[in-house]
Amino acid sequence: MAHLLLTSANRVSARFAFIFTLSLSCTYLCYNILFYGGTVMTTQGYEGKRCPQSKSAGGKKLLGKLGHCASQDVGSAARRGSGDLRDQTKPPDSPGAHWTDGNLKNMTVAQKYGNKKLPNALIVGVKKGGTRAVLEFIRIHPDVRALGTEPHFFDRNYDRGLDWYRGLMPRTLDSQITLEKTPSYFVTRDAPRRISRMSHETKLIVVVRNPVTRAISDYTQTLSKKPDIPTFEELAFKNKSLGVVDTAWNAIRIGMYIVHLENWLQYFRPSQMHFVSGERLITDPAGEMGRVQDFLGLKRIITDKHFYFNRTKGFPCLKKPESSSQPRCLGKSKGRTHVQIEQDVIEQLQEFYRPFNIRFYETVGQDFKWD
Repeated sequence: MAHLLLTSANRVSARFAFIFTLSLSCTYLCYNILFYGGTVMTTQGYEGKRCPQSKSAGGKKLLGKLGHCASQDVGSAARRGSGDLRDQTKPPDSPGAHWTDGNLKNMTVAQKYGNKKLPNALIVGVKKGGTRAVLEFIRIHPDVRALGTEPHFFDRNYDRGLDWYRGLMPRTLDSQITLEKTPSYFVTRDAPRRISRMSHETKLIVVVRNPVTRAISDYTQTLSKKPDIPTFEELAFKNKSLGVVDTAWNAIRIGMYIVHLENWLQYFRPSQMHFVSGERLITDPAGEMGRVQDFLGLKRIITDKHFYFNRTKGFPCLKKPESSSQPRCLGKSKGRTHVQIEQDVIEQLQEFYRPFNIRFYETVGQDFKWD
């Protein structure tokens, strides 16, 4: 009898052990199915939300396609890689870029380890003053990363939000400055207030030149696109015989620098603004860029060795980097021959601008010698 009871107990124990082992196996199997299945499903859902990558980095296409994608999840896009956000930093061999070995090394490191940040500094003006030259020259510096296109965030695209704006920026390391250029900011009424809301400590660069020369350059550019527009004289004056200048014409109004500056000084300290002479940028590019580097708190790396004067264009160009067989000059639209304007028209405009220029000199503490 005792032997039978012992045999029965052994059978019950064996069955229990079998059932327990089978339960553990089933639990483990179900766990693996759920875990790996959930991972696959999550990955597929994530991939489905990707914005399509574009082969074009053009400004208008860039702005049109980025709005929806970047505003949804800039952080996620940054983790996926720079392609989704159309990083506007140009590679060494592309037009519009000039790189030293140090710059190229820092660019590579920044693309791999950097983050997209709101800009520390802005080139806010002025149109036809030399802003493109300043941007291209300062991009030589290894501690500067700049957006290649003009985002027009603070004048045309402000409703897209700061996340969209940040998404446009190149990746930078903590030690690097993020920079963008949009010359129309300087004459946009709301731009100073909007920029100060982003950061009260933003540094602002303004490139200015003789307002008469600037207006003629502005007109020359417009004429190349719209050859049927009225003459410069017709647009510049309401009544030439009386010397009444039409300040409603944008080409004239932009050159009234003090009018626009007074708006900026309501939101920024004078020490936050640096004024580059468009004339000296041509005759002494290294000197002007040295002062820009000082203003940005950068070591003076951009020097005379980076420039040579192109007599054909009448403008300084960047010497060729080691990786290129060609020197780097600005585009065909830069340094173009201006439309010939009658001397009496020039003199009348100089007389018109004189009081504005004097007030501007006094405010910024610098005589640009336009008179």
